[in-house]
Amino acid sequence: VSYYVTEGSALDKEALNRATSVYVTDRVVPMLPERLSNGICSLNPQVDRLTQSAIMEIDKHGRVVNYTITQTVIKTSFRMTYSAVNDILAGDEEKRQEFKKIVPSIELMAKLHERLESMREKRGALNFDTSEAKILVDKKGKPVDIVLRQRGVAERMIESFMLIANETVAEHFSKLDLPFIYRIHEEPKAEKVQKFIDYASSFGLRIYGTASEISQEALQDIMRAVEGEPYADVLSMMLLRSMQQARYSEHNHGHYGLAADYYTHFTSPIRRYPDLLVHRMIRDYGRSKEIAEHFEQVIPEIATQSSNRERRAIEAEREVEAMKKAEYMEEYVGEEYDAVVSSIVKFGLFVELPNTVEGLIHITNLPEFYHFNERDLTLRGEKSGITFRVGQQIRIRVERADKMTGEIDFSYIPSEFDVIEKGLKQAGRKDRGRGSSRRSDKKEDKRKSGRSNDKRKHSQKDKKKKGKKPFYKEVAKKGAKHGKGRGKGRRTK
Repeated sequence: VSYYVTEGSALDKEALNRATSVYVTDRVVPMLPERLSNGICSLNPQVDRLTQSAIMEIDKHGRVVNYTITQTVIKTSFRMTYSAVNDILAGDEEKRQEFKKIVPSIELMAKLHERLESMREKRGALNFDTSEAKILVDKKGKPVDIVLRQRGVAERMIESFMLIANETVAEHFSKLDLPFIYRIHEEPKAEKVQKFIDYASSFGLRIYGTASEISQEALQDIMRAVEGEPYADVLSMMLLRSMQQARYSEHNHGHYGLAADYYTHFTSPIRRYPDLLVHRMIRDYGRSKEIAEHFEQVIPEIATQSSNRERRAIEAEREVEAMKKAEYMEEYVGEEYDAVVSSIVKFGLFVELPNTVEGLIHITNLPEFYHFNERDLTLRGEKSGITFRVGQQIRIRVERADKMTGEIDFSYIPSEFDVIEKGLKQAGRKDRGRGSSRRSDKKEDKRKSGRSNDKRKHSQKDKKKKGKKPFYKEVAKKGAKHGKGRGKGRRTK
C-alpha cells in the first residue's frame, strides 16, 4: 500500500486526515479510495500483489526464533471467509473438498494458533471476550434482526497471526533504536482497579493482590472463575472499563492487555494510517537510515492524530449501533423479556437483553425508594429489601425506544428472579431514591428531557403490541455465517 500512497501526496494527506476506516452497521467509510482498497491493494486470488511481509519461524512454544521483514510479491490461491475456514476445521466434507489444495495448510495454521494462544495466556495476556452484536438491515437500512457475532477458530487464528506479526515488527525496530510508532497500552490506574476489585468481590470472588499491585495472572484467574456464569460478560466488560485506552506513541511502553513488551500496528495498512506509516518506514529504512531524523519529527503528530481519529471512529460506531438497536426495538415496545443487570448507577439500572440491546430502568420507575450502594454497586428497596446487583437476572418490559437518540427505556416487572436482602444496614438518605439522584447526575438530565410526553404517547402503543411475536425465544440467535467483519475487540489492541 505504501508503494501507491506516497508521503505528502493528496492521497496521503486525506488518509492521514481520516487516519482510520469507520465501520457502521452495513457500510464503511474508507480511509483509502475503493479503487485502491478493493482493487490494486487487495489480496485478490490469482493475481500478483506487492506486499510487506513478516516471515517468521516459530518454535513449539510459540516463540519467534527467526524472522525476516521484507518486501514481497504475494499471489493468493483462494478468497476465503471466516465461515468457510471454520467449516473446514469442523470437518465439513463439502468445504474440505472445495478447498482441498489448502486444507493441510489450514489445519497447520490452526495448530500454530493454539500454540500462540497458549503462549500469550501463559505470559498474562487478558482476554476481554464480550458478546458483540451484528445488526442485520434490509435494502433501505432498516434493522430487521440483531444476532450475536460468532468468534470461531478462524477469527481467533487470524488474530493470533496478526498479533505475532505486530509484536515481531515492533521488537525489530525497537532493538534497532530507530524512530518508530508503537501501539501502547499502559498499566491501569489504581483507583479504577480498586473499583473492579470491589465489584468482583461482591460476587464472592477471591482476589489476590491489591489495586496498585495486582498481576495480569490474578486478573486472568478472576475471569476463569466466572466462566459460564450469567454475569461473566458483565464482569469482563467491567474489567475492560478499568483499563486505560490503548493509543499510538513514539515511545515504547509495552502493551499491558497483551502482556507484550513490544507492539505496533502493521497488518492493516488499508484501513489504519499507523500501519501505512510502518510499511513506509520499512521501505525507507531499507534504503537508508539517514531518514530517521525525518520520521522522528513527524511520528509524534501522526500518533496523536491517529489516536484522536480512532476515538472519534469508535464513538461514531457506538452511536450508530445504539440508534439502530433503538430503531429495531421500536417494534417491541410493550413486550416483556428476561434480561441481565449490566450496570447500576444512582439514577437507576442498565439492563441488557441476550441480543446485547441495553436499556435503562430509571429509579423513578421503581415501585419504592431504593438505596444505592456505590461500593458493591447495588440498589436495595427500602421496604421490600429487594436488591438489584450487576449480573443478576431480571424481568423487564420495553417502555420506550428512540432511534434519534439511541435511548431505550425498560420498566421492572416483579418475578422469581428477585432477590430479597432483609436486615442489612440502610444507606444514608443522601443516596436514597428518586429526587436526589436526579439532581446529582447531569448526564441523566439530558436523558430525561421529553420523556413524560413519550410515555403518554407509548401507553396506547403498549396495549396494541401484546400479541406480537417476540424477537427471540430463550436467547438471541447466534450469528449467521459471515465473512468480513470487524468487532470491538480489534479497536482495543
